[in-house]
Amino acid sequence: MHVAIIMDGNGRWARERGLPRIEGHRRGAMKVESVTEWAADLGIDYLTLYAFSTENWKRPWEEVSFLFELFVEFMKSKIEKMKSEGVRLRIIGRRDKLPQKVLDVWDMVERETSDGKRITLAVALNYGGRSEITDAVKKIISSGVKDIDEQTFRNYLYLPDMPDPDMVIRTSGEMRISNFLLWQIAYSELFFIKKYWPDFEKEDLVGIIEEFKRRNRRFGGL
Repeated sequence: MHVAIIMDGNGRWARERGLPRIEGHRRGAMKVESVTEWAADLGIDYLTLYAFSTENWKRPWEEVSFLFELFVEFMKSKIEKMKSEGVRLRIIGRRDKLPQKVLDVWDMVERETSDGKRITLAVALNYGGRSEITDAVKKIISSGVKDIDEQTFRNYLYLPDMPDPDMVIRTSGEMRISNFLLWQIAYSELFFIKKYWPDFEKEDLVGIIEEFKRRNRRFGGL
């Protein structure tokens, strides 16, 4: 099973508690560790988390810079735990514009966790669904491939070997996809919950999985 999550609501969570937005992001990062553990315990094979979109560059630089620092700090502090718990970490998105220290950590965690077999955690960083599709088209043109079908196109996506998400969860009550995995979620089941990301709990994930199992996925058939 592949679960994809749009981790939304960190800023609002902080504001409602009279805290700075960066504290909301810090709490959100802590939740990533918990959700990865819960997903592995529940037998989920793949977990993809939307961490930073190509549109997030529009935010104040102070916040963007903090998010990158948080990414570096979090990954460095959790790398040994991820390795010991069988987590394979992969990162998807555009590398351009990212600070060198972020790129160094990106390469390090992918290399160090490559043997993880329990769960694959994909983090979408500087990611946009339209950008991924555009990049795939550019690579196809450069390759000279002329005969293109869906499988051929998939081979040029960021992580072509990962299965499509079975479900997409978005926290915070917003009911939109926000440019997330546009090619891959064509038939994913969608779940929108009102809780902010830092308040997301294991029972929420369990409840969503139970609801998912009750849905009749017809994939265009009867």
